[in-house]
Amino acid sequence: MPTAEDDFAPTAGMMPALFVGHGSPMNAIEDNEFSQAWIAAGKELPRPAAILCVSAHWETHGTFVTAMERPRTIHDFGGFPRALHEQQYPTPGSPALASLIRATTIAVEIGGVTEMLQIHRDHSWGLDHGAWSVLMRLFPHADVPVVQLSLDRARPPVFHYALGQALSPLRRRGVLIVGSGNIVHNLGVWCQEDRAYDWALSFDDTIRRLVEAGDHQAIVDFGRLGMDARLAIPTNEHFLPLLYVLGAHGAKEPLRFFAEKVTYCSMSMRSIRVG
Repeated sequence: MPTAEDDFAPTAGMMPALFVGHGSPMNAIEDNEFSQAWIAAGKELPRPAAILCVSAHWETHGTFVTAMERPRTIHDFGGFPRALHEQQYPTPGSPALASLIRATTIAVEIGGVTEMLQIHRDHSWGLDHGAWSVLMRLFPHADVPVVQLSLDRARPPVFHYALGQALSPLRRRGVLIVGSGNIVHNLGVWCQEDRAYDWALSFDDTIRRLVEAGDHQAIVDFGRLGMDARLAIPTNEHFLPLLYVLGAHGAKEPLRFFAEKVTYCSMSMRSIRVG
């Protein structure tokens, strides 16, 4: 009987991984520097067998993975133009990848301790705007299967980094891992201007330097990075997707940044390609 492993055979190379600062959902339909950067990034990617997306906008108790054949396009926002609400991203899902993710993460090493983990199948969520607003720029033909993995809100940052490490072998099976969030995301003090607070620029640059240095531990322990971190990450759901991509980052793999800008005073659009 065929298995999920049969659908995702080992490949000669390793698929890249991306963290995308997704910002406003309007980036899905506006022609701007961010949407153009995502389009350019998509053109440089090899075609994946499927995509695993970790979005800031799906928080759960426990960890879930979408397992439906046709995920719906979720318009999880308000106050935006009708044209944005009418957008659809009718890409297929992948129950086979959902099964492979579950099998790959049965045992996860967290802080030196092996934990048995059960990821639950989900048949109701779909693709939220953290996923489809980015993916429709990277893969505009909506012809690459996509699954979403949820963020367990009860788990500490080290868990999310460790789960990213456990998911890393999928990159050798043609799976593109995409984390979608923002390094700096404080809507409580945002402004409708293309400028940045000093603390937002400072924290964005701190994370840039730590990523370049490969100091993932300092990034996982972002709560120790001072007042800039507390302002940049008032809640951690937009920061956690970065930890999945860093966890999946192999030793000595190349990386580069794109869409490097802080805008709306308190939102970093910095994006990262690994591999």
